Parts: sequence; structure tokens; C-alpha cells
Amino acid sequence: MKLKQVVEAAHRLSKPYRVTNGKKFRLKDVDPSDTGDLKSGDKPRAKEALQTGVEALAELQDVLYAQDRWSVLLVFQAMDAAGKDGTIKHVMSGVNPQGCQVSSFKGPTSTDLDHDYMWRCIKELPERGRIGIFNRSYYEETLAVRVHPEFLAAQKLPPELVTKRIWDERFQDIRAFERYLHRNGTIVLKFFLHVSMDEQKKRFLERLDLPEKNWKFSATDAKSRAFWDDYMKAYEETIRETATEDSPWYVVPADNKWFTRVVVAAAVIDALASLNLHYPKVSAAQKKELAEARTLLLASK
Repeated sequence: MKLKQVVEAAHRLSKPYRVTNGKKFRLKDVDPSDTGDLKSGDKPRAKEALQTGVEALAELQDVLYAQDRWSVLLVFQAMDAAGKDGTIKHVMSGVNPQGCQVSSFKGPTSTDLDHDYMWRCIKELPERGRIGIFNRSYYEETLAVRVHPEFLAAQKLPPELVTKRIWDERFQDIRAFERYLHRNGTIVLKFFLHVSMDEQKKRFLERLDLPEKNWKFSATDAKSRAFWDDYMKAYEETIRETATEDSPWYVVPADNKWFTRVVVAAAVIDALASLNLHYPKVSAAQKKELAEARTLLLASK
């Protein structure tokens, strides 16, 4: 399949899950088990589509790196066991590691807490020509920190700054930050992998039953399920308040990992294709140098 055809297919596949204006967004409108036009029996077809997407993504990333003008930031947010790690691994499997970087953000360190909440993420922003991936991000500030007030207390903010408007203020800050990034050549795509509570339970039990997956499980994973409704409310409001045309959210059904990966790959391909990427053009002087280099090489032993 030619790249143009892949890009067109990617646009069609990812568009239904793209949120650019959150005013009417409702999380309940997205079915975590949705597989679009690909039914459960279409796993082989999905696998083929993912491989085609991985190859197209590698081709586009090569031009992105060579052109050295744009950078791309992919932000992944999800509940535990939604499949962030596996999605990143499979979707980016064909990308040249030289042009890609992954940053995982867990609980903040004491050094992190001595800075503003954006600090540790800003340090990891991708350079021009590169794709940066945030496995969790500054969005934890309107998700986990909102659900667990003790996390906010640990940030040592001056008391007069912790008001009822703090979440609205953080939404404003994030929108401004992403607008700033876009104006400076960094494309921001945000993915919420939307897994159901039942599927999460199934995956947690699998981690307990299989010795090779025990390391993935911690007691806090199970305890966090008690806050499920609070998290869903926080995710919905975060997406509604920070989805923009320039920095969209993709709310991707995540009960079927094979479908999640295809949609994420499609979204990244669609975004890269929109940048009008091309290899750098060689000037007349450079062409002359290349010709001279060829002559020297041909004349050498």
C-alpha cells in the first residue's frame, strides 16, 4: 500500500476518537470495547494494519528527523493496566531510536517537589526532528493530584495559592503551555486509553496468576479502583478543558489492545502527514560539492 493510501486510511480510522473541542465531550459516549469497523474476528487484519502503520510511521519519522524543523510530543494517560507500555512498544517498534525518546513520570521526587509541576516534564521535551513520548505527564496534576488531595499538600505551595480555582488555573496553564509548544514547532497529541473497570480487573488477575507478570502488580493498583468514579470525572473534565484543534485528545477504546494500537498508530501517522514533511533540498553549491566528492571517490583506489 502506498503511503498516500495509508495516510488516508489512518485519517479515517483515528478521526472518530479525536477530540478538539471539549464542550460537548462526555466520557460515557466512548465505549471502551469499541473496535470501529474491525470486529473481534478481524485480529489478523488489525495485525496487518498495524504492521503497515508501523512501516509508514518509520518512513515519516525519517523525514521528520532529516528535515529538523518540527518535533512531536505524544502524551499517554490511562488507568493502570490500560496498556500504555504495550501500545508505545508496538506502535513505535519500527521507529529509529535515534529519533525517538520515551520519558516515564512516576511519583515526583523531593527535587521535583521543589520546583513547579511542569519542571520535570519540560526537561524532557523532544528536540526538533524527534518524537518524544510521555508515559504519564503534567496531566497527572489534574488527575491523580486532584483525586488524592494529599498529593497536592506535598507540593508545598503557598497556602494562599491553593484555592477553589486551582484546577481551572491549571487547565489555563496547560492550554497556554501547549499553545506555546505548537507556536514553536512542537506538535502535541494526547491519548487517553479508555479501559473499562471489568477489563482492568481481568488484567490485574492475569498479573497475579502469571508469575512472569507478578512484577507488574502492586497493592496500590487494586486500591486505586476504589477511586474509579473520581478518576473518570477528573479525566472527563481534563479532556473537556484541554482539548484544542492544535493539541487534540484521542480517547481510544482500550479493552482490546490490538485495536488500541492500530488507532494510536493511525493518529500519529495522520498528524505527521499533515506537516508537509520533506527531505532537505540541496543547494547548487552543495550539489557541486557532491559532484566533486563523487569524482574523488571514483578516482580513488
